[in-house]
Amino acid sequence: MFYVFNVVFPVFTLILIGYLCGRTGKLGDSAAIELNRFVVWLALPAQLFNFASSSSWQTLWQPGFIAAFFLSCLAVFILVLVTSWMRNRDLAAASFSGLSASYSNTGYMGIPLCVLALGQDGLAPAIISTFIVFVMFAIATVLIEVGIQSHKKSHEIAFSVIRSLCTNPLLIAPVAGLVWSSTDLVLYDPLAQVISFLAAAATPCALVSIGLFLMQKESAVPQQAWSISFAKLIIQPLIAWLIAGPLLGLPDLWVSSVVILAALPTGTGPFMLAQYYKVDGRMISRVVLLSTLGSLLTLSLFLWWSKGV
Repeated sequence: MFYVFNVVFPVFTLILIGYLCGRTGKLGDSAAIELNRFVVWLALPAQLFNFASSSSWQTLWQPGFIAAFFLSCLAVFILVLVTSWMRNRDLAAASFSGLSASYSNTGYMGIPLCVLALGQDGLAPAIISTFIVFVMFAIATVLIEVGIQSHKKSHEIAFSVIRSLCTNPLLIAPVAGLVWSSTDLVLYDPLAQVISFLAAAATPCALVSIGLFLMQKESAVPQQAWSISFAKLIIQPLIAWLIAGPLLGLPDLWVSSVVILAALPTGTGPFMLAQYYKVDGRMISRVVLLSTLGSLLTLSLFLWWSKGV
């Protein structure tokens, strides 16, 4: 559990810093808004581009692992989306809930944990899972757009969705990175440095922003946040194991990695997407906090299990 704590500790600390800065007035309401804008339009797109542009297609092609991790994400996404939609008949809100339940924190936590638990061989599945998370992000964005534009006619909805997707920096950046990686061109060094500087700011700024949102008073943690966290930490890794092990019979390394990656807590992506669409992100911020806290126990159990696989 100790090395899981070492990876999770910075997440808690940065959220706490944001919370304390908001509580003491060092950062006000406008700071939260502007920090979100910085992450959504500059830092996170730079991080996504940087990551995608440094990966090769050959490294990413592992059909069995891709199927197991993607289907586990999709199954939980649909389960939570349908449950949420039946409760309030709001497709956009249900899509945010579904994404929160299926969006693993692969970049910040998945890569170091897989390397610590499985050695350098664990790096490849962590990288692949990050791109699968991008796909879930895109699916959720399409459904959010459809939900937001539901009052329009079918052709108007289609046009609005396509236009929004083509102007969303959180989707454009990883696609541009993949395209760039396929050209074998090298970025101009000073430009690459600028992108790296921006990318390095994405995770800490997003976590501080979540802390600022958690400061906002609410009588209790919404029941939905608990159920979404349970789906993320328990249901998704169990589905991933079932597909990767009993159904597909993948090698032990890939079974262990898919379970660890599926058991990761919710990343900051859904929260940043909520800020992009200017919707209330308090429920999502609580899912990030609850799932990160809970992952200290669940990830320790899965990592202990993986050593016996």
